[in-house]
Amino acid sequence: MEIPEAHKEIVDFIAGYIGEFAPGGAVIGLSGGLDSAVTAALSVEAIGKEKVDIIALPYRASASSSVSDAEKIAKHLGLELETFDISETVDTAAKKLGEFGELDRVRLGNIAARVRMIFLYDISKARRKLVIGTGNRSESLLGYTTLWGDMACAIAPLGDLFKTQERNLAAEIGLPRWIIEKTPSADLWKGQTDEGEMGITYETADRILYNLFDVGKSPEELIAEGYKKEEVELVIKKYESSHFKRRMPLTPGLTGVRF
Repeated sequence: MEIPEAHKEIVDFIAGYIGEFAPGGAVIGLSGGLDSAVTAALSVEAIGKEKVDIIALPYRASASSSVSDAEKIAKHLGLELETFDISETVDTAAKKLGEFGELDRVRLGNIAARVRMIFLYDISKARRKLVIGTGNRSESLLGYTTLWGDMACAIAPLGDLFKTQERNLAAEIGLPRWIIEKTPSADLWKGQTDEGEMGITYETADRILYNLFDVGKSPEELIAEGYKKEEVELVIKKYESSHFKRRMPLTPGLTGVRF
């Protein structure tokens, strides 16, 4: 994929969709990471900074650098960052949900992700704007997403880009080097990183995914080419086990009509 062409197509996509369905603009959750920074930058280019609202929604377990990094990105883009601490809301929900069994950090992280989306969607409703998602193709294919949490959005401008392609796009649009090189993290608990939790680097996972889905190679071919068997199997397992996240809820199909 040629990054300059992808850049133009994504900007046109955002401008066209928001212009047609939400003339008031867009709401984006700005986490302090690369995904949301790229999404915000492209949205500003597409519809103008006066129509882009960026919201930081830290939880008490969030890294202290998350909001400060979000503030630096906001300043770089000429935007005003709004910050709402979601700790009280998440803790109240977690206390009640703990009655169904002890909460591990994955359940708590999912609660935080879904609470963030409650905030973003309600803000978007109040302001007559649409929520723009920040997820990329790597996360989607690997299932590294929270259903009805960070996945929830009106449009996902980065949804066709692997994480490694996204980094190249970030450089193309002039984002600071520090955000491009920042260790990816969903910031769900202290010290959490995407690659540490997934058990594979984005660079390796992206190459495997690209060869499997874009080139059409078999797992056996990849292993013969030098990819580690356990890494190929890990990627395939993550893809197959998260299939339900990549489609709308199924119906029995009683009417025979699809929409």
